[in-house]
Parts: sequence; structure tokens; C-alpha cells
Amino acid sequence: MENKDQWCFAWVPQVPAIAGKSKGAILKDATWDKGETITVSFLDGDPALQKRVREMAQRWTGPGMANLSIDFLNHNNTDIRISFKNKGSWSLLGTFCRDRTDKSLPTMNYGWLTPDSTDDSLRRVVLHEFGHALGFIHEHQNPLNSIEWNRDAVIAELSGPPNNWSPEDIEINMFDQPSPSEVFGTPVDKSSIMMYPIPSSWTKDGFSVGLNTELSSKDRELAKQVYPQ
Repeated sequence: MENKDQWCFAWVPQVPAIAGKSKGAILKDATWDKGETITVSFLDGDPALQKRVREMAQRWTGPGMANLSIDFLNHNNTDIRISFKNKGSWSLLGTFCRDRTDKSLPTMNYGWLTPDSTDDSLRRVVLHEFGHALGFIHEHQNPLNSIEWNRDAVIAELSGPPNNWSPEDIEINMFDQPSPSEVFGTPVDKSSIMMYPIPSSWTKDGFSVGLNTELSSKDRELAKQVYPQ
């Protein structure tokens, strides 16, 4: 995220979105087939910035990572379509990108990235959004052990600038959760690239997390577990 106070969406059409604390997780219904090639295209954007995104996205796949291929193509008849023009940074979750059949519409957006974005900012955003594209939910959005949220504090902050989220946005992205049977989970991982920064004022038990900028060892383990070689 270009600004730590701006948070991404993970769009999950026609199914519940997700919330929780102590496990990383992948939504089972959003997973790709092992060994599948995920096609990707850009709807717009600076060519040099596109190149940086392409290179960063590939860090989710390959030896020791997910047994998937990410193939960037020069036409828009693809699974994932990336734009830089819309508000915020967000991605449809896993294979739900295929539900967006209008090929002129993005399934992933990097509204915070520009040609001048630092390497840290780009790495943080691209790895996070491509995690969603592989089916990863937010690290706090896991049903196995929920955060003791201070709901009033969360709502008060996220409903104001710079996020200006609606009550529905906040409920879906912060508090809703699927059943444990709907996810693949790993042990607690406060270091995950999929974890939001969470100030202690947002929780009743003092739980807090800073701004993560890199794939953690457990991110890698879960990707390899769900998409084995």
C-alpha cells in the first residue's frame, strides 16, 4: 500500500467475505487447479510500471512456491485484467475473476502505484494483490480464531478519510467470515503479506500488527501446500 492508512479490498462476488486473526488462509472455492496457467493482461498503465508489476507477480510461483504459472499476454481475453486508473488497490479473489465476463473491465487495480512508486511500495501492493488472485484472504479474515475487535474504533476510522468506506465495505472487509470448512489454513502469521496493519486501539486484547512488506515463510508454505508440485 502506498499509504499505510489506505487498505485494499479483496472482492468476493456472491459468497461471504472473511474476517479473523490467527491463521493465514485460502478460500477453497477460489482456488485454481494445480499446475494451471493464469493469464494476465494490462488494460492501461505506464510500460515501465507494467514491467515492474510483471516481475513482482512471478514471486508467487516457481520452485518452492505455488505450482502455477502466470502468463502476461498482449490482449485482454485473460483471467486477470489489471488497471491503474480506478480508486484504491484491490483484486477479485482467486478464480472469481472469471465471473467478470466483460473483458473491458479490470479484475485487479493498482490505484496507488505510479512510475515514481518506490520498490517497497510496489512490492507490498503487488504481492498482496496477487496473493488475493491466488485465493488468499486477508490474514485477519480467518474464521479459526477471530480478533477481538473494538468495532466502534474500526468503524470510526475506516469510515473517514482517506478510506471513506461505507458500513457495508467495513463489515465485508473487516468483520465477516466464512466457516472454517471453507478455507485452507496455516498457523498464526503476523508477518504475512496478506495481513493488514492493525493498531492496538482497534482491538480489545491489544493485538496489533505493523506494515508487512514481504512474503513470509508461512505465505510460501501455504502456497506450496495448496498448489503442490
